[in-house]
Amino acid sequence: MNAIPLALYFTASGAYAVHFARPGSAWGPTATLTLVAGALAHTFVIGMQTMQVGHIPFVGTTGAISAFVWLLALAYLYTEMTADERSMGIFLVPLMVVLQTIPALGNSVAARPPVLESRWFEIHVFSLLVAYASLALACVVSVTYVLLFKELKAKHPGVFYARLPSLQVLDAMNRRTVGVGWAFLTVGIGVGIIWAAQLQPGAVDPRVQAMSPLDPKIFIVVLCWLVYGFGIFARSRLGWGGRRAAWLSTVGFAILLLNFVPIGYFGTETHNFY
Repeated sequence: MNAIPLALYFTASGAYAVHFARPGSAWGPTATLTLVAGALAHTFVIGMQTMQVGHIPFVGTTGAISAFVWLLALAYLYTEMTADERSMGIFLVPLMVVLQTIPALGNSVAARPPVLESRWFEIHVFSLLVAYASLALACVVSVTYVLLFKELKAKHPGVFYARLPSLQVLDAMNRRTVGVGWAFLTVGIGVGIIWAAQLQPGAVDPRVQAMSPLDPKIFIVVLCWLVYGFGIFARSRLGWGGRRAAWLSTVGFAILLLNFVPIGYFGTETHNFY
């Protein structure tokens, strides 16, 4: 079922590319409508999987990636419709295509072990996925900021100057998306600590007993929380806006992305409940 959203995201990616090359053409609305169709199809797939297994399919790296792509699509569509700006779709939608390929190839939903039968777990995972989606959007905004900045610094305005919003608009978008992402990251980490503390005293599952700040997946999330927290502090207290904030957002998400595939599949002993 995940192949249908993947096909629509792939089509939308091509439409955004054509729109970027030919701004003002009918390809812009076509790209948005195709992405909306992909998000709706993805919503239907997640709903069917929820009915199939009796819980929201957050368990396992494959389910988490699928949910992340879905939330990222919704977050970008909200941003696009409120800001009336489609130029960033060419940078964001291809990332969605790459990530959605993983659940499309697997095309299965992991059963939830009894140890994960908890509202705390659901809030923990959902908060982190919302944070990841917001921070992914901030990363794309940051990349476009750096590209536009380099054009302006070289005094040769070109394709990015003609198609992207101003540096001030991009910087404001980065500030908002990082703020939202860091807030949800804080909630996700806090709820995860509460959930783990409730489980560990009488836990029989060795994965629960092994949970510690030294686990790669936990360590990476905390490290990213510190990076983005420093970015927010530096922006408000040290005046680190613009390019510095953009580079921090990019580096932070590059680190965070490690948790999805390499560490999620191979690097953790405690976060592989599937």
